[in-house]
Amino acid sequence: MSGYSAFARYYDELTANIDYKRRGEFFHGIIQKFKTTKENILLDLACGTGSISEVMAGLGYDVIGVDNSDEMLGIALDKKFDSGLNIQYLCQDMRKLDMFGTVDITICALDSINHLASLDDVKKVFENVAFFSEQDGLFIFDVNTPYKHREILANNTFTYETEHVYCVWENTLDPDTLEVKMELEFFECEENGLYSRSSDGFSEKAYSEEDIEALLKECGFEVLAKYGDDAPEPPCETSQRIVYAARCIRSGQKY
Repeated sequence: MSGYSAFARYYDELTANIDYKRRGEFFHGIIQKFKTTKENILLDLACGTGSISEVMAGLGYDVIGVDNSDEMLGIALDKKFDSGLNIQYLCQDMRKLDMFGTVDITICALDSINHLASLDDVKKVFENVAFFSEQDGLFIFDVNTPYKHREILANNTFTYETEHVYCVWENTLDPDTLEVKMELEFFECEENGLYSRSSDGFSEKAYSEEDIEALLKECGFEVLAKYGDDAPEPPCETSQRIVYAARCIRSGQKY
């Protein structure tokens, strides 16, 4: 999994096109459709800089954000202080999740599951979510699809330019495993007119719907619905992202 050490500084600026409010409200609609538990304790797993945590807290959830990057959480805390919302943040690897109680809802957004390097790691995360879920608690998460890895990310290079930073994003696809290695170079203009350079890198792996659903079942979840590309319709062959809504039917167990 990635540390996002250098990327954290530029993350929000380079992802300004993401409509976090819309995404959070989409998750909220799924929760309202399927939720049966009484409380509103929500775990935002791999919460990053806290953008979705802020949206969900604003919608009335008691939010706990967990991320493995100190740098990302530092930015999340700055947002919390600015908004005044009551969000708790914990620095943890989601494969080794250790909560102080159970939650009613777990969300995991923006292809964080794809950062896991193997199905064994995915299983560990699903087991942890089940263990810290209330009975009938919800687990809502998204994944990038094999189609996106093969056709969109692939071996492509992307460039991004903002007022403060120029980013070169280079992908390398393993066609057999559908793992994409991503190398990022950042160039930031300093006051003296020179550019400072920093680098970061991480990998994402695509998993089939069959593998994801088999692991959910094995870890005590039932799949309630699947959505394509953050829309209320089911996924299709060219969906770049799938959102899963699952219910924990065997909570508090290690497998």
